[in-house]
Amino acid sequence: MQPGDPAELRTRLGRNLTYGLLDALGRAIVIGAYEDQPFPTEAELAKQHGVSRQVTREAVKMLTAKGLLSARPRQGTIVQPATTWNLFDTDVLRWLLERKFSVELLQQFNQLRVAIEPEAAALAAANASDADLEPIFAGLKRMEAAERGFDDPLDADIAFHVAILRASGNPFFVQFRDVVTTALRSSIRFTNRIKGRSASVPDHAAVSEAIARRNPDRARKAMKKIIGDVLDLIETSDNPAES
Repeated sequence: MQPGDPAELRTRLGRNLTYGLLDALGRAIVIGAYEDQPFPTEAELAKQHGVSRQVTREAVKMLTAKGLLSARPRQGTIVQPATTWNLFDTDVLRWLLERKFSVELLQQFNQLRVAIEPEAAALAAANASDADLEPIFAGLKRMEAAERGFDDPLDADIAFHVAILRASGNPFFVQFRDVVTTALRSSIRFTNRIKGRSASVPDHAAVSEAIARRNPDRARKAMKKIIGDVLDLIETSDNPAES
């Protein structure tokens, strides 16, 4: 199939329609649009959204895989309770963070971070190669540049934290990077708005220095301080501003 062929264009269009429907239905489920009504049938969804039954079927399958829907004999497709949703799925997490802002969800996310990222920093200090460490140092330089207005503070901060997860060498921590990237965007915007400034470069530099000096204990403590400060800020905030 050559690029630009009608078959290729139909495939691409179908994929875009599927993801568009997935996003629309996922958002609707997360905000509670189907709490007091049954979830539509595939035929009803196809008619409502002007798409084919195949597109509808694929979107429903994807939502089922994310834990938002389930199909039961004689009951049809039903919306699952939030306790079954896959919070490590970046679409689900994004929908949750984009609905009415929740300080509690933000707090829970950072509680997860404090359980993982300090240990990732310690592992990076103990085991990472020089090549693994370069993105960490580059992330710190980006944060320094952002303070002078030459980079994006949010992207630079995320790059630093993701680089440490990668440098840990632990494949489970590395896969956490997409969750961190998605949720940090809301977390950093919220905490920066309260503080009136971006993340502390000296605090991040302390993590980078401890990793560079191959000191796992210092790296662990320095990262725990960063996330601990965020948790303190969230806990003392009475500003449930929308993200």
